[in-house]
Amino acid sequence: MQQEDTPLLTLSHIEEAAKNIRGAIIATPLLPAAKLNAITGASVFVKYENMQVTNAFKERGALNKLLHLSNDERKRGVIAMSAGNHAQAVALHAQRLNIPAVIVMPIGTPYVKVEATKAFGAKVILAGETVDDAKKEADRLAAEHGYIWVHPFDDLQVIAGQGTIAIEMLKEQPDLDTLIVPVGGGGMISGIAVAAKAIKPDIEIIGVESELYPSMCAALNNQPMECGGNSLAEGIAVKVPGTYTKRLCKQYVDDIVLVNESQIEEAINIFLTRLKTVAEGAGAAGLAAICANPKQFEGKKVGLVLCGGNIDPRLLASITLRQLVRLGNIIHIRCTIPDRPGILGEISTLIGELGGNILEVSHHRLFLDVSVKGATLDVAIETRDKKHASEITSALEARDIHVSHLSSGEMRL
Repeated sequence: MQQEDTPLLTLSHIEEAAKNIRGAIIATPLLPAAKLNAITGASVFVKYENMQVTNAFKERGALNKLLHLSNDERKRGVIAMSAGNHAQAVALHAQRLNIPAVIVMPIGTPYVKVEATKAFGAKVILAGETVDDAKKEADRLAAEHGYIWVHPFDDLQVIAGQGTIAIEMLKEQPDLDTLIVPVGGGGMISGIAVAAKAIKPDIEIIGVESELYPSMCAALNNQPMECGGNSLAEGIAVKVPGTYTKRLCKQYVDDIVLVNESQIEEAINIFLTRLKTVAEGAGAAGLAAICANPKQFEGKKVGLVLCGGNIDPRLLASITLRQLVRLGNIIHIRCTIPDRPGILGEISTLIGELGGNILEVSHHRLFLDVSVKGATLDVAIETRDKKHASEITSALEARDIHVSHLSSGEMRL
């Protein structure tokens, strides 16, 4: 693809990739998101890459790479390292093309991603804590068995495949002002930036990284930044960006912004409750950036890449419940009560009369921090909102019941 006197990657390479993968990859919809406009102040259009067969954008680059393999390379088989989405993409299309595939995944990869990868016929090996650790094992196996590497981001054919996202977005909405793209190793944003800037030179390309893994931001600003920690956005938890991707991002990307774990969690919940779609942590990073910096995007027509929806169902349920607690729709209180007959009935009746729904109750007499003639009652209550929750607690206190608010973890079961 590359000669010394030519650019690393051009629009023609990405257009070629678009032809290669046509028919095998879903041209996902780019839809207006009016409910996000009110939150962000921008005119937001969401590219639903979570609608791919593997629920993530990675299929584009993986397939383009596999289609460039020779017959001999196909017989040798391929190897990849991934936190999940690239793994599934390689496994799916290797299976379609009858190419043996080995995938090395970090030990902490969500169960749903591991099982999905196995379901596509790949051999899965769990090794290391991060994708960088997994790469070391994949390097060893590739050297030992002669497998062909399908890198998740630092491969020009993979990058070209990911860049097809921009072609589709600008075909649907040519007047987009800004594209916001999650960044891990940089393969997707590199391809998107090359294509978008070629089609519309004045378009703004903004990357988004987790604060825990600001590797591309550090590279572009020539600043040392620590990477590490357990991120909700494990799909972009990359300590070292690619050689190709770093060069392309320096040339074509306008800015990289960072978002924290709480902002990512909130964005996942907004996608679920407002747009009725599922985003994993990495997939929600772009929305997290808009919500965290609304002034930066106010009045602009923004294309937002929802790059993946592979999130552990238990984690998604936890995020949803945590948001209900933040909004006051679920409260956890501890009542200090006299130990006398009928008191539990009085409290439950009062809460019910005020429209509260009791979800969980825990009654204790033997804790030494309570009077011997008293007891504690821990109650989880579903309410309409914070005002309603305050009405319930005020009514309890008016009955001489001392009430303190708890975090969910403080409930005595």
